[in-house]
Amino acid sequence: MEVLLILRWLHVIGAAVLLGTGAGIAFFMLVAHRTGKPALIAHVAGSVVLADTLFTATAVIVQPITGTLLAWGLGWSLTEGWIALSLALYVVTGLFWLPVVWIQIRLRDIARVAAANDDPLPPVYHKLWRIWFACGFPAFFAVMGIVWLMLARPDIALPWQ
Repeated sequence: MEVLLILRWLHVIGAAVLLGTGAGIAFFMLVAHRTGKPALIAHVAGSVVLADTLFTATAVIVQPITGTLLAWGLGWSLTEGWIALSLALYVVTGLFWLPVVWIQIRLRDIARVAAANDDPLPPVYHKLWRIWFACGFPAFFAVMGIVWLMLARPDIALPWQ
């Protein structure tokens, strides 16, 4: 039982990290972007890329491992409705998060070049920013949905059940 408690704790911490870093990264990127200052944006985006690498990526790896081990340890099937839906939302999150990571790196690099040359941010920066911003919403709400499913564990009948 002690192993399951540790797994549950790690799983909850991972969920909190995903939500917390997601919200924090979005907030700080938005605040930096609104200044229009390439040097500030470059600095903040550099911190955001580091935070995503250290925290978000770690949680992304830990979540499916702890979740699978918890389900097995508790005798739950991964095809149970709320678990299967959580996994589907996890994939959706990843499909939006992976491009966001690449875009963050590009935004950082573009802002660094603009700052070094004392230039304004180029149009490509603004185009990537809009994509980054738009991708954040479905990813964040998918994670919120996963947390709700983990807490509520609703009885969801899926077509294959």
